[in-house]
Amino acid sequence: MSDAPTSIRKRIVVGVGGGIAAYKACSIIRSFTESGHHVRVIPTESALEFVGRATFEALSGNPVHTGVFNDVPQVPHVRLGQEADLVVIAPATADLMARAVMGRADDLLTATLLTARCPVVFAPAMHTEMWEHPATVSNVATLRSRGVHVIEPASGRLTGKDTGAGRLPEPDEIVGLASLLLERSDALPRDLEGRRILVTAGGTREPLDPVRFLGNRSSGKQGYALARLAAQRGAHVTLIAGYTADLADPAAVDVVHIKTAEDLRLAVEKHAPGHDGVVMAAAVADFRPTTVEGSKIKKGANEPDSISLTRNADILAGLVEARRDGDLDARTVIVGFAAETGDAHGDVLSYARSKLARKGCDLLVVNAVGEGKAFEVDHNDGWLLGSDGSESALEHGSKALMASRVLDALVKLFPE
Repeated sequence: MSDAPTSIRKRIVVGVGGGIAAYKACSIIRSFTESGHHVRVIPTESALEFVGRATFEALSGNPVHTGVFNDVPQVPHVRLGQEADLVVIAPATADLMARAVMGRADDLLTATLLTARCPVVFAPAMHTEMWEHPATVSNVATLRSRGVHVIEPASGRLTGKDTGAGRLPEPDEIVGLASLLLERSDALPRDLEGRRILVTAGGTREPLDPVRFLGNRSSGKQGYALARLAAQRGAHVTLIAGYTADLADPAAVDVVHIKTAEDLRLAVEKHAPGHDGVVMAAAVADFRPTTVEGSKIKKGANEPDSISLTRNADILAGLVEARRDGDLDARTVIVGFAAETGDAHGDVLSYARSKLARKGCDLLVVNAVGEGKAFEVDHNDGWLLGSDGSESALEHGSKALMASRVLDALVKLFPE
C-alpha cells in the first residue's frame, strides 16, 4: 500500500459498538487504511467481546484503547476527537447512541464524540424492535438535530432467524458515504424527508439469441449513488435497476430488477405515479433485434449477413408526455441523463442542449463519454442543464459527489 498524498490523507476515528456486526468494522478499517488514511480504532469494551484488540491494532497500525486512563500524558480522550477529520461509528448500537445523546463520557469513545468537531457518522445496527422503539427514534432525531449523520440501516437477515430493518449497511456503502463527507461536508442534509424519489440505473440488454445481446457499458454506479444518497437524505426511494457491475442493493431502498428496455418502460410506467421526482440514470438501449432467435445463431452457411433492428420506446420522452397529459402529477420533477460524444458537427454540450429541448425534462445531466470517462469508473464530471436555460459544471470527483450535486438541484425544483 502506498500512502495517499498529504492533501487527501485524513485522520479518521472508527468507533466500534458492542454488537454482532462489529466484525464488519474490520472491512471498514481496512478500506480507510488502504486508501492511505491514518486510522485510530476506538472500540467499546463490549465490542472487544466480538473482535479482539489485536485484530483492530493489526488492521489500523495503531494502538487500541477503550478507557480514558490509557496513555494519559497524551490526553487521548480530548486529542483524538479534536484532531479527527472524520468519525465513523459502525456498528452504532442502541445503547451507544443513547449514551451519545446523553453526553456521557465514561469511556474513550463517548469522550471522543464530545470533543469531535468534524463530520460524525453513525451506522446503526440492531434488531428491528430496537430500531423502531420510540426511545431509539427519539435518540436518532436528537443526534441528527445536532448535525450528526445517522445513516439509514439496511433491511435483511439479523442475528438468528430474524429479518427486518436494522441490519448494518455493507462496509463499502458506509465507507462511500463517509468518504463523501471528506469531499463535501454538507453532502448529507435531511432535505428529502417525506419525498418519494424514483431512480433508474444500469444498462439494459436486448437479446439476439440465448447467448448474445445488444447492450452498453453502463455499470450502474451513478444511478446507485443517486438512489443511495436520496435515501440517506430522507427520501423513500424506488430503484429500478438493469444490469450492473454486481452492485449490492443500497440500504433503505426498494429495488426492482429489470432486464430489457421494455421491462424498464413498463416498470417506470407502473412505479412513477406518486413520486415527487424521477431520475432517469439508466443507460437504455435505443434499439433491439427485430427477431429473437430461440437457439444460438451458428457460424457457417446459414449465418445472417445482417441483423434487423427495431427502435425502442423513448422512456424519458414518454414520462414528460405522461406528465403533460395528466397521467403523471404535473409537479413531478423529471431528470434525464445524456452520455454524449462530440463529432465534426458539434460538441458535447451542443448535442446535450438539443436533447434537452427534444426531451422536455426539467434537468439534464450531461457526461462526456470515452475511454476512462463516465462508464465503468468510480469518478465522474459533466454539466447540469436546466429547462430554464441554466447551465452549470459538475466538478470532477466521485460519483457520490456528482449525485449529491444533482440532488441539490432536484430539491430546488420541488414546490414549497
